[in-house]
Amino acid sequence: MKTLVILAHPNLNVSRVNRRWKEELLRHADRITLHELYPEYPDWTIDAAREQRLLEEHERVVLQFPLYWYSYPPLLKKWFDDVFAYGWAYGSSGDRLKGKQIGLAMSIGDKRRNYEPDGSVSFTVEEVIVPFTASLRHVGATALPHFAAFGASFGASDEEIKRSAKDYARYVLSEDHLPRRSE
Repeated sequence: MKTLVILAHPNLNVSRVNRRWKEELLRHADRITLHELYPEYPDWTIDAAREQRLLEEHERVVLQFPLYWYSYPPLLKKWFDDVFAYGWAYGSSGDRLKGKQIGLAMSIGDKRRNYEPDGSVSFTVEEVIVPFTASLRHVGATALPHFAAFGASFGASDEEIKRSAKDYARYVLSEDHLPRRSE
């Protein structure tokens, strides 16, 4: 099963985690289609028909991005708005994503403990990503367990990032999708 990874990072050159994840995924290019939104659409004019074809050609999709203000980067939001169109993704005749497996892979700047019920964020990652899950349910897709690497902005070591990249590649390539979450 070939997986489409949609990478949405507005400044990948300064990202330690997402850049390393991309490098790891490129080692598996025979099984993964890596599609980067920011270089593909620098003027933010998304080719919705092309994106829809890419989604239709793959059984599984992983959305890779840094968690921004408890949500996703702005171009990924626009991508959702343009691509998950009425009549294609939802509505009386919109069923093209029905049964499609879609997962989220997020780099999170804060520490894991802050995403516990008594942590400083006061919400778990599962609670933060409810809008994603709701959107996927609305279009009939199957939401896969998410993958998250914490501490991206708080000094994750090179070794921790390297380990998270290996874990992430296993997550993307997994046929059974047992979730692996890095610290």
